[in-house]
Amino acid sequence: MSFTYVIPDIHGRDDLLSRALGEISAHASGAAGTIVTIGDYVDKGPQTRQVIERLLPGIGGGWRFVALKGNHDSMMIEGLRDPAKLAFWLARGGDTALASYGGDPALVPQTHLAWLDRLRLYHVDAHRLYVHAGIDPASPLEMQSEETLLWKRYPKDDSGGFGERHVVHGHDNDPDGPQLLRGRSNLDTAAWKTGRLTIGVFDDERPGGPVDLIVVQGATGR
Repeated sequence: MSFTYVIPDIHGRDDLLSRALGEISAHASGAAGTIVTIGDYVDKGPQTRQVIERLLPGIGGGWRFVALKGNHDSMMIEGLRDPAKLAFWLARGGDTALASYGGDPALVPQTHLAWLDRLRLYHVDAHRLYVHAGIDPASPLEMQSEETLLWKRYPKDDSGGFGERHVVHGHDNDPDGPQLLRGRSNLDTAAWKTGRLTIGVFDDERPGGPVDLIVVQGATGR
């Protein structure tokens, strides 16, 4: 039996990420599987730089690591490469991200931007599709727009997936979540603010939603 562990929107909370990786290791009991992070590593929380530094070299320990891109990761790239987009990013949580680098855009390592830039937009396995925000069920996978994958918000009563695959996403935070529906699981519980990061545990041999949840609790944010 193998598991896929899904870590949702981290948003600069390296303290929670560190605990999450420790809890995942304990849950797996030495049987390394797959860890999927579904984007938004940056902004809002105070430790963007530390989060990227932790994830950039990979997880190690025999784990398969799949890192996906979120809309805030995209905004950070655009804000730091295009001065016309800097203010847009800073006003949406980028101010705390920049502060973690000393407050000067010139201090953000190009290796960090390159890592964010090359992140994948989705990941598919036998039973599930993992994405930051969502997917258009009416379009083939190869025809999905980046805007949909990074920015989509599902209607609250939309329980559909993507064909026979269960969709695992974040982006649309619910402090009272996670939202576990028939065809999709939204794991984002606004961890940067609530201090509660919820990791979904998925059985690689079984379709559908999580078979377990790992909840990591830390201090609340601003």
